[in-house]
Amino acid sequence: MEFRVERGALTTAVSRAARVLPARSPVPVLGGLLLDVDAGRLRVSGLDFEASVRVEAEAHTTRPGRVLVMGRRLLDICKVLPEGPVECAVEGSRFTVTADGSRFGLSVLPLDEHPALPPLPEVRGAVDAGEFAAAVAQVAVAAGRDDTLPALTGIRLGLDGSTMTLAATDRYRFAVRGLPFRAKSPDVAADVLVSARRLTETVRSFGRAGQVDVAVDGGSVGFEHAGTRTTVRLLDGRLPRHDKLFAMTDPKVVAMDRAGLVDAVKRVSVVADGGSPLQMTFSATPPDGSVLLQAGFEDDVASQRLPAVSDSAQEMTVAFNPAYLLEALSSIEDTTVRMKLIGPGQRAMITGGEDPGPATYQHLLMSVKPPLL
Repeated sequence: MEFRVERGALTTAVSRAARVLPARSPVPVLGGLLLDVDAGRLRVSGLDFEASVRVEAEAHTTRPGRVLVMGRRLLDICKVLPEGPVECAVEGSRFTVTADGSRFGLSVLPLDEHPALPPLPEVRGAVDAGEFAAAVAQVAVAAGRDDTLPALTGIRLGLDGSTMTLAATDRYRFAVRGLPFRAKSPDVAADVLVSARRLTETVRSFGRAGQVDVAVDGGSVGFEHAGTRTTVRLLDGRLPRHDKLFAMTDPKVVAMDRAGLVDAVKRVSVVADGGSPLQMTFSATPPDGSVLLQAGFEDDVASQRLPAVSDSAQEMTVAFNPAYLLEALSSIEDTTVRMKLIGPGQRAMITGGEDPGPATYQHLLMSVKPPLL
């Protein structure tokens, strides 16, 4: 095996494939990356028990072949290589990497002990890469972090004709985003649960241009974009449906400048020790009303008043976990944020400035009992 490849292309391929390698494994070959070169193409593959990645790059092939080497060690080498072409070859039991006078050698792992890469499931359609990456980042903030409740650590991926729906919840918040989906056939449908961590890692390797092919079967989901192919094992279970939770009868609707509100939440929550609530009191004078943000206890307090446009003369006080509120506000891309409120201790809907549509990002957040300030 012998080939030449540009340093940037090799580093990108190795770093993307190495993301799925287990941090620790009793089986050494699972820490390996498989390099396969033939007919001007280099394929770098890695896998663990939950996911797999294969990345393709252009390479000048002198002698085709395959080799398995320790992935993280190869990644460390790629990071310090000088710019320019890199010569790679298998010499006996050693894989050599040479660039501009620097030379590295790596031990070769047994190929026959490395598991085969799982195949890509059936492709169901395609989605815009930039929109998909943005949507995953938005809903992932609401996914749970408790591994004892694995279903809540996932993101629901729903396919229904021309629409993809992403959703996540940790029981205290529920984020949903829809986006256009180019299905291969009109009757395409799927409703699966994917690890939020794995899906977030996957979309980070996508560029902001082009399309992502989406593949789903009964046990895994796959994505292919610009030479990178990823598979992820599905999680068991399902998330609760959000339709009824998101339905509100006669809510108080308030609109505010998103950037100003984000700054105020950051400022006032400095005194919110131990995750104590941040209180929001909306004035009763539409349309030129205001919202008073308050946090703290006894002498350690902070407050700030902001303009807020309300559709109701009813004064209302609600309170939120400040970290959860800030994550919800930071996930919204619009310059204006709208809050639908039904009362203290009740759920609140946070969206951008426009009325929610099929592709609108919606973030449901449970309010808490307002503190005694």
